[in-house]
Amino acid sequence: MRRLLPSLLIVWLVAAAGSAPAQDKSAPLGAADKTAIHDVIAHQLAAFQKDDGATAFAYATPELRERFGTVGNFMDMVKHDYAPVYRPSEITFGKLEQGDDGIIQHVMLLGPDGNLHEALYFMERQTSGGWLIGGCLLLTTDLKSS
Repeated sequence: MRRLLPSLLIVWLVAAAGSAPAQDKSAPLGAADKTAIHDVIAHQLAAFQKDDGATAFAYATPELRERFGTVGNFMDMVKHDYAPVYRPSEITFGKLEQGDDGIIQHVMLLGPDGNLHEALYFMERQTSGGWLIGGCLLLTTDLKSS
């Protein structure tokens, strides 16, 4: 069942992309956008560290919040299926990709299991101009921190 989770999440992300607010995915990102994207993810990770589910949930897009329904449902999913995101001991921001499918921020996390994990954050610009997290795909490796 655990091995199905990434596949099911990809299916969900593709379906969610169809309902995302329209945005110009080809417009180049400025420095302010890059900083805002970094800050949204960093603030959500900080909220997880404090068990502040309401704040963490607020950094998700309205569509994602609607899918989970409650902060409790969201936090249960993160705690059980995204432990490296919920409790990373190290966080390193990687490349920011801008492609035909949108904006993806790569984040390397050292999880509680001692393994390195890569989280792909699917970012969506809101009509207000701000950025929120539209989904996250967690890739697990067998690499240990050195």
